[in-house]
Amino acid sequence: MKNMQIKDKKIAVIGGGPGGLTLARLLQLKGTDVQVYERDIDKDARVQGAPLDMHEASGMAALIKADLLAEFKNNFMPGADKTLILNEQAEIHFSDHEKNLKEDFGNENFRPEIDRGVLRKILLASLAPDTVVWDSHFISMERHNQGWMLFFKNGLSVYADLVIGSDGANSKIRPYLTEIKPFYSGITMLEGNVYDAKKAVPQMYSLINGGKIMAFGNGKNILMGQKGGGDLGFYLSFKANENWSKEIDVDFSDRTAVLEWFKREYPNWSSVWYEIFEKAATPFIPRPIYCAPLDQNWKTLSNLTLIGDAAHVMPPFAGEGANMAMLDALELSECLTSADYGSLQEAILAYEIKMWERAANAAKKSLENGENMHAGNALKNNAGFF
Repeated sequence: MKNMQIKDKKIAVIGGGPGGLTLARLLQLKGTDVQVYERDIDKDARVQGAPLDMHEASGMAALIKADLLAEFKNNFMPGADKTLILNEQAEIHFSDHEKNLKEDFGNENFRPEIDRGVLRKILLASLAPDTVVWDSHFISMERHNQGWMLFFKNGLSVYADLVIGSDGANSKIRPYLTEIKPFYSGITMLEGNVYDAKKAVPQMYSLINGGKIMAFGNGKNILMGQKGGGDLGFYLSFKANENWSKEIDVDFSDRTAVLEWFKREYPNWSSVWYEIFEKAATPFIPRPIYCAPLDQNWKTLSNLTLIGDAAHVMPPFAGEGANMAMLDALELSECLTSADYGSLQEAILAYEIKMWERAANAAKKSLENGENMHAGNALKNNAGFF
């Protein structure tokens, strides 16, 4: 009988990112009782971060299965995957802006981009009313009968037969399943955002032209992308100690102080970059980049599992994070609603075995790309690759 393993079971997804919301949508299409508990105060909380490029075999496959392809096509950012590769002087070494790039859905090499906030709205609109319980900051949980009693900062406590941790790289759910911790990759990023970029940073806005920039010099990077609503997001990426942000004497809420740091630490980089620092929203956000061990596994439980960064955080240098989370959602939903398994634990084990291997391969590629992008010959290698 279909859905036998989760029939009449209450499922709690902790975290309303792309993976958690995709999972809720896929489970609801199968008639499953699922709630998503999200710490954001409401659906209008601003979603930060770079746009997401959807890969054919993962993110796009999940959206198609969720019957959201038409909505995606109506809301993605045409041309946002156009790329410029620059040196530190902002001189162009590669551009595909002149190519007549087709919006070729179904082509494995086409990676359409969508703003994170827009994707979240599409997924939220696809869910049954009141699926997401907002302002639910997870605190702890304890075993109760065959499942878990969950406790939240707002005083809410709920029971779930099955808990799925989708609460990101700093997951509070993960320690209930494994003591294995992610390791520091050796790379740190400093995130900045410029709102209303056409007006605020006209020179850079004109250069990026709706696409993305990858700039390489002195073993350091600037990675920049057009966001929805006319905003720009950018990341400085460099090798550093894990506690770099605490060790340096820079106030990340002070644009001038961050710009002075940039001038010191990115020597020989052109003054053309200065305007993004002078007009950025504050504070800038340091992001040490972590990765789950490639050989990780844990003892499978019948009432708890993980998806996305909570399961397998990885560096962003292959664009796999959100795609892997959405593929996790697709594969876990298939396992949980399949008649092929004799128990819920068997179904979860089938998902986890496949997920561990798949995520390890993606993480390995991400780590290798990170090393390549911060090497002395990064400019030559990446221009050649593209």
